Amino acid sequence: MASAAFEEIVEDFEFLDDWEDRYAMVIDMGKAMVPLDEALKVPATKVDGCASQVWLQPMIEAGIYRFQGDSDAMIVRGLVAVLGALYNGLPVADVLGVDAVSELGRLGLNEHLSAQRSNGVRSMVERIRKTASEAI
Repeated sequence: MASAAFEEIVEDFEFLDDWEDRYAMVIDMGKAMVPLDEALKVPATKVDGCASQVWLQPMIEAGIYRFQGDSDAMIVRGLVAVLGALYNGLPVADVLGVDAVSELGRLGLNEHLSAQRSNGVRSMVERIRKTASEAI
């Protein structure tokens, strides 16, 4: 139940045999992201449980879920971009139906992230799900 943007990432990853190439693609996705406004980097948007600093700002309009995010670490910023591709544009109710672990597994991320990074991704997903459930 992933978005079309996420499906494009899955297709792109299928052409990359080497994990280092995939890692570089994730970093490039983070570099291409619009930075989160400094005024939004506040305790209320900070995600606890991440080794790096991560901020997520949800925006729900007309029942559609979106978020902006940022991190002080390039790979994590890229992971925020991947999660944005997975969730942004979905109806709020559909956000809760996304199996992020399974979807990210399609990219091979589960095997290549450190335990700390995996915990951080889990914390980001929990925040996304929490804000979506509060909006329903």
